[in-house]
Amino acid sequence: MRRSIKAAVAAVACTLAALAFNDPAEAASAPKCGLNTGKAATGAPISIGGIVGRTGPADFSSSGDAAAAYFKCVNENGGINGRPIEYTLEDDAWKPEQAAQAAAKLVTDKKVVALVGSNSFVECAANQATYEKNEVLVVAGVGIPRDCFFGRNYSSTNAGPRLSNLGAVQYMHGKFGIKSVVCVAPNIPGVGDFSCDGVKAWGASKGVAVNVILIDPAAIDMTSIVLQAMSFKPDLIEASLPRDGVIALLKAAEDQDLGSKVKFAAPTSVYNLEFPKTIGPYWDNKVYAQLELEPFDKQSPDMLNWYAVLDKYASKNVQRDTFNQAGYLAARWIVEVMLTMDPAKIDRTSVTAALRGMKSGLQSDIACGPWYFGPGNRHNPNHAGSVAVTSGEKWVTQQSCFGVDDPDLADVLATEKELGIRK
Repeated sequence: MRRSIKAAVAAVACTLAALAFNDPAEAASAPKCGLNTGKAATGAPISIGGIVGRTGPADFSSSGDAAAAYFKCVNENGGINGRPIEYTLEDDAWKPEQAAQAAAKLVTDKKVVALVGSNSFVECAANQATYEKNEVLVVAGVGIPRDCFFGRNYSSTNAGPRLSNLGAVQYMHGKFGIKSVVCVAPNIPGVGDFSCDGVKAWGASKGVAVNVILIDPAAIDMTSIVLQAMSFKPDLIEASLPRDGVIALLKAAEDQDLGSKVKFAAPTSVYNLEFPKTIGPYWDNKVYAQLELEPFDKQSPDMLNWYAVLDKYASKNVQRDTFNQAGYLAARWIVEVMLTMDPAKIDRTSVTAALRGMKSGLQSDIACGPWYFGPGNRHNPNHAGSVAVTSGEKWVTQQSCFGVDDPDLADVLATEKELGIRK
C-alpha cells in the first residue's frame, strides 16, 4: 500500500539526512573557498546577514544554510584578505512582521554590510523600504515573490517561480505540443499570481489556454484541487507549489489515476535528490521540473566543490537542493566581490558601491549564465535553466540551459546589453 503523505514527507527528511545519490561528493577533493590558504582569518569581522523561512508551512532555509557553510570554509581559508565573515541567519517563520524584525536586527543592530543567501516568501516585500532607506543590498539565494525581482536593492542567484514555471511549460509545449495548462499556486500576495502570470502572458502569445487555481497553503484538500484542475480539461497541470505541496498533489492525482491522462510539471522547488523515490514508481517518466541551476550529477569543479563544502561545513540534515546551490553561489559571489576590495575599507557603503558598480557578470558551472548586481532598478540575472524528468527513482536531465521566453524580461535584457554582460 502506498505510504501516506505525512509518512512520505517524513521519509524525505530521513533520506536527505542520509544523502544517498551514488554520491557525486565522493569524487570531490577538499573544499576550496576564498583565498584557500588553509589558515584561519583572525582580523576584524565583516558582518553579513540573511533571512530565511525556516519554520512555517515548509522549511525554506537551505539557501541560508549553504551560505553559512561556505562562509565557515572561507573563514578557515584566510577570510576576506584576513578578515573573517560573521554571518547571522534569521528565521522569519513566513511572517511579514517577523521578517521586519529580523531586518531591523541585522541592519540596525548587527550593522551588516549586506544580506546574503536569503530565502523567504515574505521578506522582500516586508523589508524593501528598510533596505532602500539604509542602502543595504541583498545578494539573495532564493527570491520567491514578485518584490524580490522588482526591488532596486535585491538581486537573487535563482530565477524565481515565474521563470521556473514558464520554463517548464515552455519545454512541455515544445516537446508535447500542449495547448491547455492549469497553473496551481499558493494564494500568497505576490507569489501565486506572480508565479502563474508569466505562463498566462506567454500562453496568450502562443495560443495556449491557461487557467489559474490559487490555493490556501495552510488548508489544502488536494483531491478537490486536482478535480477542479481537471474540470478545465488541461493537457498539463503545472504545480507551482513548495515540494511537499507537489507531493500531496501528485498523491491525489495518483489516487484518481491521472498519470496517463494529463502531463505534470513543476518549478525547481521539487528538484532534490529524494523526490523521485518519494513520489514512487507510478510517476516514472511522468513528472517534469525546470531547474533554475544545473543538475546535481554534473561532474564539474564547482558542483563537486558545493558537495565538498556541505560535507565538511554543514550538518547532514541540511537539504541538498537547488535552493542550497543558490545559497552557495550567493556566498561565493559576494566573497569574490569583496576579495577585490581593500579589506580595511570594507563596510556597507563600499560593498553597496562595489555591487552597484558591477560591469561584468560572475560565472559558475552550476549556473547557465552570469550573475551580476549592477545599477538597474530591478534585477533578474538568472533567466535560463534546464529540464529533468523523474525516472527510475532519480532525475534524468532532458534539456540543458535554455533561455526562458518571458516578455517581462525586456528591461532586464536591455540592461544586460547596455552593461555588455550579454550580447
